[in-house]
Amino acid sequence: MVRFHDPRGEVRTEMEPYELSRDIRPNGGAGATVALIANGFPDSELFVSKVGEALSERLDGLETRLWNKGNPGSVVSGDTLEAITSECQVAVAAYGH
Repeated sequence: MVRFHDPRGEVRTEMEPYELSRDIRPNGGAGATVALIANGFPDSELFVSKVGEALSERLDGLETRLWNKGNPGSVVSGDTLEAITSECQVAVAAYGH
């Protein structure tokens, strides 16, 4: 007899539903620009580029812009953050590697 152990613990924190602050799906994403922010790890730029491609396949009117912060240990610079917030309505950031 095989017994499986589920290693997941109990969730003790109340779940908070995530609500979109901007729904980019209407009109195929037309009028929306998504910032793709690579974290600086090897291949992070390739990864977020692939995320952008997948979004663009589903939402043909969507624009994407790519930024790479260059160093996983740093934060996004003020100039970059200003560009992202002024040019984009949505941001997707890569964490980890």
